[in-house]
Amino acid sequence: MKFTVVGSGAMGLRYGVLLQEAGNQVDFVDTWEPHVEKMREQGGVYVSRDHQDRELVPVNVYYPEEYKGDPDCYIFFTKQMQLADVLKRCHAFFKPTQYAFTCMNGMGHVEKLLNYFAPEKLIAGTALVATVLNGPGDVDFIGARGAGTMNLANYTEKPDDFTHKLVTELEKAQFNPTLTTNFKGTLMAKVVFNSVVNTLCTMFEMTMGEYAAYKGADDMSRQLINEAYDVCERAGVKMINTRQEELDSVNYVSKVANPLHYPSMYQDMHNYRPTEVDFINGYLVKLGKENDYAARTHAFLTHEVHLAELQKQKELKTNQAKQEA
Repeated sequence: MKFTVVGSGAMGLRYGVLLQEAGNQVDFVDTWEPHVEKMREQGGVYVSRDHQDRELVPVNVYYPEEYKGDPDCYIFFTKQMQLADVLKRCHAFFKPTQYAFTCMNGMGHVEKLLNYFAPEKLIAGTALVATVLNGPGDVDFIGARGAGTMNLANYTEKPDDFTHKLVTELEKAQFNPTLTTNFKGTLMAKVVFNSVVNTLCTMFEMTMGEYAAYKGADDMSRQLINEAYDVCERAGVKMINTRQEELDSVNYVSKVANPLHYPSMYQDMHNYRPTEVDFINGYLVKLGKENDYAARTHAFLTHEVHLAELQKQKELKTNQAKQEA
């Protein structure tokens, strides 16, 4: 199959590189100039696994304005707040016959993608896999080959032939996909997962394993999971996991699969970038308000992350002033 990854950061590179290794033709499109130029200079991207065995993997990378490819499927992995602008820059090469597939964190991307792709061409999912972009042209796949799992569903909840072919290619690339027919419930399971692990690890600057090792972690996780599930029930979302299964997922990924991993929200905060908290905990708050429910814990955490962002921006300005002095 032919894929084009739009948003070639940590997760975009992981999906694209592994699909390429599985025998597919893959192009990469990105808007971050230092990243694109570094990969062109190197002739590809340096890929490590758990900080070891670093090797250069050849990739074809383009800016949106110069891309002329015709893939079967686009894979979108931008940050939520960047997606609208990226889609606008890419829309000239989208065609009605092409599919859109995404496993982006948070919620808000589906509505934006539907402005460019027909409902029957949209497939979305969630990925429980850890990846770190060390810098321009340098990515680290966390976990052994074949580690991690993912779920995906058609927006129409009616899998077609292309969907099954996509699942086959994802299986070859060892993403361990599970196809469901519950679109919103599938996506919300990862929102709830991230609303616990991403947010708390970011606030306290710790790995997933360090959080899970805290004796009060289960109580904290349950409070956030229960409040999120209360929101989803009021919104009529049928979740793919029970509350206990969601807690079990948090613990397994944190303690067994990726205990040394700092979540993507932490990476954004640490590198002075805006976080996606409004599309994770903030989304649950918004969905709750729409259904006459106050998700107070998630609202409090959303404010806490924004306060931390303000402090990080203050720190950045201080560091810049010291360098200029």
